Amino acid sequence: MVLQTKRLILRRMTMNDFTDISEILKDQKTMYAYEHSFSDQEVYDWINRQLDRYEKYGFGLWAVILKDSGRLIGQCGITIQDTGGREVLEVGYLFNRRFWHCGYACEAARACRDYAFQSLEADEVCSIIRTNNLSSQRVAIRNGMLPRSIFTKRYMGIDMPHIVFSVTKSELTNRQ
Repeated sequence: MVLQTKRLILRRMTMNDFTDISEILKDQKTMYAYEHSFSDQEVYDWINRQLDRYEKYGFGLWAVILKDSGRLIGQCGITIQDTGGREVLEVGYLFNRRFWHCGYACEAARACRDYAFQSLEADEVCSIIRTNNLSSQRVAIRNGMLPRSIFTKRYMGIDMPHIVFSVTKSELTNRQ
């Protein structure tokens, strides 16, 4: 276990999570912001990328588990991302569609934000979200973040505008 909230456990992913992670990444409706659902190979590569991040940085996207059932319902964690020339710590989240609108993304994202400030001693954390992904934008705002800039990522041959939401440790402290 890496983190724990009232209802959730966040832990490192393993290849044993392939089926549950596939259910998320292969769902076209869940993956609308990526413009495609994943193949088996892409799911395998995704999990391997997290395993590599754990080794290199000590963090990555973590499996989100419901405490009451032990079910893997999503992934949330911290990655290092490029925002058009500047590397940032990003709180990212992606949940099984059956568990949307239950507050789990906000709960997990808040725990990851706090982990970045407390354990990684970050001064700022971001969430990088496509302009058409309003649900994820709402999670970032509930996580205390504000829109700071827009840049375009090219992914799968498509130009995708993204908003960089962020909050600094001092901003968060001043609001509390």
